[in-house]
Amino acid sequence: MKLGDNSLNWYRLDDGVMGGQSETLHTSTDIGELHFTGQINTNGGGFTSIRSPIEGGLASDTTAIRVSYIGDGKTYKVLFSNGNKSAFGPSRRSPSWQIDLPTKKDGSEETTIISLDSLVPSLQGGPIETDAKLDPTEVKEIGFMLSLKLSSGESNPVETYGTGIFPFSLKLLSIETVCTDNMH
Repeated sequence: MKLGDNSLNWYRLDDGVMGGQSETLHTSTDIGELHFTGQINTNGGGFTSIRSPIEGGLASDTTAIRVSYIGDGKTYKVLFSNGNKSAFGPSRRSPSWQIDLPTKKDGSEETTIISLDSLVPSLQGGPIETDAKLDPTEVKEIGFMLSLKLSSGESNPVETYGTGIFPFSLKLLSIETVCTDNMH
């Protein structure tokens, strides 16, 4: 799977970084799809994620990302950051930028265009007030997450998240940049 000129090399980041017990699996198919699956355990945690570095950032004229996917009725988040790995430490100075990605239960393919201007700045899982704007050339990482919290900081409802120990599955069919000259 590629994003612009970047090959995406995914790794997992689960709630184990804070003592949780959730588990993520991710596999790529020979046709370039990415399967993000696993099990959430809300006892002591409650999030799973996959992330990939974006070498060199996005093109300066990137205005949006187009994502095609098949979900399981849960609400995921799409994340962008400058790649700072200390997401849970006090040294984190720059926000991640995120937006909710609701999915359908029926297994149908969906495509959404995520405007970079619609992303919510966040630190340690909660939204923050900032005058900072997301500069596409500073985006060094993309991620997908299933979390107890939505991008607003509010709880992800049981109907679109789950409770206790439960499975999840998001199949990413494609991720593409949308630039000023190809917005339509």
